Amino acid sequence: MDSLIGTQPAEVLLHGPAKILLHKYHWHSPDAGIVASYTPSEENVKDHFGIFRGVDQVEAFAQATIVSCAAFKEREKLGCTFYELKQIFTPIFLGIGPVKFHNYLEKGDTFISIGIITFYKFRQMACDGRIYKVTKGLDLDKYFSTYNDDRLLNYDLSRDFTLVAELQGVTGRAIKKELLK
Repeated sequence: MDSLIGTQPAEVLLHGPAKILLHKYHWHSPDAGIVASYTPSEENVKDHFGIFRGVDQVEAFAQATIVSCAAFKEREKLGCTFYELKQIFTPIFLGIGPVKFHNYLEKGDTFISIGIITFYKFRQMACDGRIYKVTKGLDLDKYFSTYNDDRLLNYDLSRDFTLVAELQGVTGRAIKKELLK
């Protein structure tokens, strides 16, 4: 497996199915970063006036970036399946640096999380990145089929994307489940 493209997020994420805020991986370079999308549902905005809250955006970004990318690297390192990885580790959110919100998201707005890996060591990963709202009808798989590391590092996107948030220092770590007991 060269990347997460074609893999279902539920297979990768260590979260339970009710907490997954990620629909699809569109581009992934294991040493550089990832682009993934999500479209908030009615359940995601319930009791929040139809708005997908900033805290949920941060969680969606973390799942798409630090959790997905670190799980990929750890699975490769251990030579196991994602299922086996889930039996060993639990993801822990360690921290976040500055976050700037420029826009908002509503139910039905598809957005992408673009994460750039800034640190990875001992099952701990940090990413910087951005969240962009996507113009309705844009084929994300086709758009990102020619993406590369340089474009990722420069957040090179067309006007079909609207900046929603900038995030720095999103950090998490996978800890052994046996340590939680």
